Amino acid sequence: MKRALLLLVAAVGLVALAANQTAELFAPLGDVYRLIHTYYYRADQVTDAQLLHGALRGMIDALGDPYSAFYDPEEYSRWQESLEGEYTGVGMEITIRDGKITVVSPLPDTPAEEAGIQPGDWIMEVDGQSTEGWTLEEASMAIRGPEGTPVTLTVQHPDGTVEEITIVRARIHVDPVRAEYWEEERVAYIRILRFDFQAATEVGQALYGFPLDELQGVILDLRYNPGGLLSAAVDVASYFVDQGIIVRTTGPSFGTRDYPSRGNGFPNLPLAVLVNEGTASASEIVAGAIQDHGVGVLVGRNTFGKGLIQEFVMRLPDGSAIKLTTGEYFTPLGHPVQEAGLTPDIPVEVGEDTGEEDPDIAAALEWIRSQAAQPAGSP
Repeated sequence: MKRALLLLVAAVGLVALAANQTAELFAPLGDVYRLIHTYYYRADQVTDAQLLHGALRGMIDALGDPYSAFYDPEEYSRWQESLEGEYTGVGMEITIRDGKITVVSPLPDTPAEEAGIQPGDWIMEVDGQSTEGWTLEEASMAIRGPEGTPVTLTVQHPDGTVEEITIVRARIHVDPVRAEYWEEERVAYIRILRFDFQAATEVGQALYGFPLDELQGVILDLRYNPGGLLSAAVDVASYFVDQGIIVRTTGPSFGTRDYPSRGNGFPNLPLAVLVNEGTASASEIVAGAIQDHGVGVLVGRNTFGKGLIQEFVMRLPDGSAIKLTTGEYFTPLGHPVQEAGLTPDIPVEVGEDTGEEDPDIAAALEWIRSQAAQPAGSP
């Protein structure tokens, strides 16, 4: 009993010491705040909220992580709006790769796609301003704007060519799921554009709306899908994976966490998943689970390689928020995705001539025909 009490006292002492050290470490922030209010010649034009937000943004920027971010109330509101599938902008997902503002993918049927923006494009300038040293939020703020207004992007395409592209901003509405039944082939086609709150529900409605008694196979199109919610990815993958792990995550706050299949009630028909360099994040979770469990094949090109998890870990009273990268995820067989991506089972090179309008779909249909509707189950 005495030993336990001594250990408790020692633990409390260590916590108090750590708190004191932290307070001392960040004491200069208070000093700078007082210095500004005392000596800065325009102190009356700067609000306390601006100073607080600047300090928080600087702390997050110091992490050097393109996926962690501080959002002021307006930025957070716009981010929530984009998750709901509607916002004003040009319609593309961006990231920072090797210090450069890089396009993950343009969204289908948006001004960005129509203007010729490509996955892997380096956005060098926005309206003549260099993007060197910009954060993702600074780039997003510069590119977005009122509907009907133009923005000029100077981009370097993956082939090295540089192009100046002017895009007129529009109201972007993204339907997360599009589905068709190709009666001649007896194949179900489902394209997921983003893993938002409605994606899993709409995929389920589409799957069970097909004529299951005559279905010969399924094509799941994840090309140019920049990702979204981890929970939505797990729910969608569960339609195809009977049992087992969908994804495994690791992080300092939650350790190792496995996300199992919710249980698959959909027939295990031949499944071809279309992927490319714009397939990222949550879409790589789905593709990786299907590939590792052997319930389908990946068709197309190597995926983007975003295997990090972001969570909002703090909401401030004024409506601002902090988003942090809190962990990394791995496929069911333990393969890392970050900066590696997924390799397709059936590679299709860009520009490959198959005599069809879409070579990825042509390759997927050819594979489905070869399976003669033989079911594939999880191991």
